Amino acid sequence: MMAEDMDFGAGMLYTLEDEEGNELEFELLEEMEYEDATYCALIPYHEDSEELLEDDGEFVVLKKEMVDGEEMLCTIEDDDEYETVGRLFVQQLNAFFDEEEDEE
Repeated sequence: MMAEDMDFGAGMLYTLEDEEGNELEFELLEEMEYEDATYCALIPYHEDSEELLEDDGEFVVLKKEMVDGEEMLCTIEDDDEYETVGRLFVQQLNAFFDEEEDEE
C-alpha cells in the first residue's frame, strides 16, 4: 500500500556512505509504504540552488530495515523490487507535479 499524502522535498538530510567509503549528503524526497516495508526516495543535497538546477534529477531508492536494533537505510538487492518501487515513486512524482501544473 502506498502513502496517500505526498510531501515532496521534506527537507530531512541523510549522510550516506558509498561503496568507496565516501560520505555524501542526500535529501529525503519522499517515503512510501509498499508490501509491509518502508522505502525512501532521496536526491543529492545541494546547498547552492544553481547546483540543484544542474542536477540530473535522478533519485536513489533505499529500504528501511532494522539492523542490530537500529533503523537503517539499506540498498535494495532485488532488481525487481527496486524497479517496482522506483516506478511507484516516479508515478507519485508525476501525479504531484501534474496537480501542481493544474493549479497554475
